[in-house]
Formats: sequence, C-alpha cells, structure tokens
Amino acid sequence: MKTEILKEKSIRRKLYRVLRKTGINKESIQPDASFIDDLHFDKVDWTIFIYFLEGIFNISVKDEEFSKFGNVNDTLHYLESELAFLSN
Repeated sequence: MKTEILKEKSIRRKLYRVLRKTGINKESIQPDASFIDDLHFDKVDWTIFIYFLEGIFNISVKDEEFSKFGNVNDTLHYLESELAFLSN
C-alpha cells in the first residue's frame, strides 16, 4: 500500500514537471484542470506535452490515447495504468 502511494506521488510529480515544461505555471496545475479550458493548450502545447511525457516516462502514447486526455487527472490515471502494465 505504501509503495503504491509513493509510486502515485512520483508519477504525479513527474507529470507536473512535464506540464511546467509546456509553460504552465505551478498554480494552474490542478487535478481537474482541463487542458483546453483551463490550461489553454494549443497544437504546439500538445506537441511539447506529448514529447516530454513520452521522454520522462519512457512510454509511447498513441494518438487515440492522448485524445482522451481531457484534464490532468485523466492523464494521471492513464500513466498509472500504463506504467503498471509495463512493469508486469
């Protein structure tokens, strides 16, 4: 249980680092923040975000997967399940 909490915090911390690389200020990063409405992502932001997401987490995100990322929490859940799958 404790290990899972540490993993989740580590994933969240890395995800927030990726978001900061796209130019999002720390105060705007909330779990329910919408990429479009709250964080005002455009095509360039998405490209940078996916580039750093794949690099930092060492994963490959398919187009149909990242189109499901409506908010920060959606991405966090995706990363948790993807990383759990890869570790098995």
